[in-house]
Amino acid sequence: MLQKAVDAVCRWPWSALLPFRVLICAALMLLAACKEENTLVLPPPPRIGVATPVQQQVTPFLEATGSAAAVASADLVARVPGTLLGIHYRDGGVVRKDDVLFTIDPTEYQAKLQQAQSALASSQAQLLQAENELRRQVTLGREAWSSASTIDQQRAQRDGLQANIAGQQAGIALAQLDLSYAQVRAPFNGVVSSHLVSIGNLVGMGGPTRLATITQVDPIWINFTISGQDALRIRGGLAARGLTARDVAQVPVEAGLMTDAGFPHRGTLDYVAPQFDTASGTLSLRASFANADIALVPGSYVRVRIPTGPPQTALPVPDAALGTDQGGRYALVVDQDEVVQQRPVRTGALVGPLRVIGSGLAPTDRVVVSRLQRAVPGTKVVVDMVALAAATSAPR
Repeated sequence: MLQKAVDAVCRWPWSALLPFRVLICAALMLLAACKEENTLVLPPPPRIGVATPVQQQVTPFLEATGSAAAVASADLVARVPGTLLGIHYRDGGVVRKDDVLFTIDPTEYQAKLQQAQSALASSQAQLLQAENELRRQVTLGREAWSSASTIDQQRAQRDGLQANIAGQQAGIALAQLDLSYAQVRAPFNGVVSSHLVSIGNLVGMGGPTRLATITQVDPIWINFTISGQDALRIRGGLAARGLTARDVAQVPVEAGLMTDAGFPHRGTLDYVAPQFDTASGTLSLRASFANADIALVPGSYVRVRIPTGPPQTALPVPDAALGTDQGGRYALVVDQDEVVQQRPVRTGALVGPLRVIGSGLAPTDRVVVSRLQRAVPGTKVVVDMVALAAATSAPR
């Protein structure tokens, strides 16, 4: 009716009201618009991505922080005095056992060795003459041509020469030892530090002179500690595998640097302390790792993990899909009516991007894994199924 009135007024031909014609038409159109009824249109349900938990075998691991330590380290010293003639390695280089690293002037020690060898040769010649003379005197004594005192004197001379030769042989051994000290060799495979003395310097005067340090890095040790409760868990894991505390060498240990993705280094447990530290309540352990590429450097901090039990079937879900509130961790699931529900869960180890769920979820539950901001508990949604891939990295 109002629309018809508006049309009629707008067609009025009276000229007296011409200045007010536009205002009257606008007022009637506004009044007609206010009489129209508004209809509320609800938005469609939000679309979210859901997935069922991935069932896979997961080995429980205990993770700790340790430090790498060298298996052996020794100072290379000049044990005899002399002038340093040569350095036969590159600073920081890898050397093998018995490699010559430093050379001290051997001239004096070669001369002393030759002197001792000459004295020995002279004494050996005198001993040969003394033995021949002793045999001759003994023969003459049988025919009463030589007295017993003469024979005794000759025997004493022979024995004195034998003793002198033994002392000279020891002197030769010492001279050879001093000559060998003129070459400083690597006592084991390792990495040698920068040299501390330059060529041409006099070393070994007044005591040993430190030339460098050699460190064995292959294999390498990693020391770490665990709590008493974790130690009991590891012992329980050994018992489940039919092993005892004496079989620590069969316990695998994995390690990774702070910049490594995962735990790429493999080793075995090498040592377990015989008792707990009463001050901290921890137990000290040590693992041995092959380190041919010298990726593990002594003194560096390392992440370590050790299995605490046999593999178990678990239900991992994306860790990013889990939330936290005052009650703990929870997951959002979609029920049969396509309604979002909040489900409290108990979480376990992290396996790559997936988090193991200890309890709270079933293998058939549809867990919200994408567009979580649209999933509000109690609201209806439209779901898109997403396939989750099993994690390839070991848990921690």
